[in-house]
Amino acid sequence: MIVRLTAIVLAAALLLIAVAAWADDLVAEPPGYRTENYRAPVPTTLNGARVLSTSETEAIWRTKSAAFIDVLPRPPKPKSLPVATVWREQPRLDIPGSIWLPDTGYGVLAAATEDYLKRGLAQASGGDLGRMLVFYCLEDCWMSWNAAKRALTYGYRAVAWYPDGTDGWARADLPLQQTQPEPRPEE
Repeated sequence: MIVRLTAIVLAAALLLIAVAAWADDLVAEPPGYRTENYRAPVPTTLNGARVLSTSETEAIWRTKSAAFIDVLPRPPKPKSLPVATVWREQPRLDIPGSIWLPDTGYGVLAAATEDYLKRGLAQASGGDLGRMLVFYCLEDCWMSWNAAKRALTYGYRAVAWYPDGTDGWARADLPLQQTQPEPRPEE
């Protein structure tokens, strides 16, 4: 009897430890935008948006039932480079058919960047606030979470977030294509 009771207590203790470890791995949604440490574990939720798995994202992509928005930042060409220096941008591989709106996933946006995002979303959605928009960048990147949350504040009603981004897409051996960012007015 004592051995059986000890085994039950031990099993219960192990279960509590496992649940506590699992809970520590969960990331809570912040009340606002994430403004630092953008490459870190992300929440499993985004209030008001649909969170997509790779298979769900693929199904939406194959039916062309959404506009896909990549918000991965783009490193700028350093202004201090000597004139003769060759600047080679790192190629960006995206989910085919996506538009790339770099730098629009930061927690705080300059007015010009926010305007760039708004214009890009209007273009991608055809001005339809009910058109599904799928936001992504890389795995464990808060940029797409921030951008999707921001789109909700603009009145878009069918916002989806793909947290695995191009990393998850590539792991599933789905097609990627090299892309260029949507031009900014100052470019």
